[in-house]
Amino acid sequence: MNDILDVDLLRFEHGDASARRAVVDGVMQSLRNGFVYTTSDLSEELLDEAYGLLEQFFSLPAEVKQEASAPGTHGQTGYTGLLVETAAISDVPDWKEMLNWGSEIPEGHPLQRKYPSRYPRRVLPEAQVPGITDVLVAFHDGVLDIQRRFLRIIAVGIGCHETFFDTMLTDGTTLTRAIHYPAMEAAPDSQHVWAAEHADINLITALPRASARGLQVKVGGSESGEPRWIDAVPPDRSVIINTGIMLEHLTNGLIPSGVHQVVADSAQSGDRYSVVQFAHPTPWTILQPVQSCISTDNPQRFAPIEAGDRLDEVIYQINLVEDARRLD
Repeated sequence: MNDILDVDLLRFEHGDASARRAVVDGVMQSLRNGFVYTTSDLSEELLDEAYGLLEQFFSLPAEVKQEASAPGTHGQTGYTGLLVETAAISDVPDWKEMLNWGSEIPEGHPLQRKYPSRYPRRVLPEAQVPGITDVLVAFHDGVLDIQRRFLRIIAVGIGCHETFFDTMLTDGTTLTRAIHYPAMEAAPDSQHVWAAEHADINLITALPRASARGLQVKVGGSESGEPRWIDAVPPDRSVIINTGIMLEHLTNGLIPSGVHQVVADSAQSGDRYSVVQFAHPTPWTILQPVQSCISTDNPQRFAPIEAGDRLDEVIYQINLVEDARRLD
């Protein structure tokens, strides 16, 4: 079996019953490793424009980029500098810097009142790179549309109604993150990698493009033999989808979270840019395993927890709480 399969989102949406079933089967098979590739109708022109503007931003002096930071938002909007985010299982910060943004909801919305820290005002470097805001907002909305549609395949695959995830995502805290990985020869010492081994916290993550290789997926283990790392190399114009901890929780472990890292090999030089989007449910969503994923052979593994609480726990673990850093 190929470790990561390539499926067609549009075939699921427009094909007959047999074609849809084949796509669902392919997705569920590939997600045993937490990763799958999919074709999409995301605009290549939009990707070109977004990546060009982001490269302009990350090329600015450090003190100028810092003007786009948003203290107190725990990395949920604005700029986060180098050597801050740290994988939960690591004590060595990642060699990367980031720009984060999401959708805004109206002041006074029940979610905004109950979870003000989850819905900060969006901070983007419009003053530093004029025109970037409209492009990045359009990018966020376009990728979120792909994620919402792809989750419908997963919903069918776990025995739920196709729209099972739709309401969870409406006004959720989905986050888009542009990441600049500087050349490894500029890192302070050899301990650092671009991003250490980790799993994402959310439902699913989408990566429509990266400027260089480096993403590796952990596959195997348990009955499949010793775990190993493989390179994630999608076909041209395909989107990489990986699963997160919240989806693993909802599916009672039927779909594991995709474990991955980002590393430069010894023959690789230069920077790497990527833009990923983390699909998050509303923070008041109760993450409880669905009945279709519970059986005698797979009894319920996870107790219910509010999605916002689970996210807060991970934000602390990865060192993004400014006034409570677990690592200095």
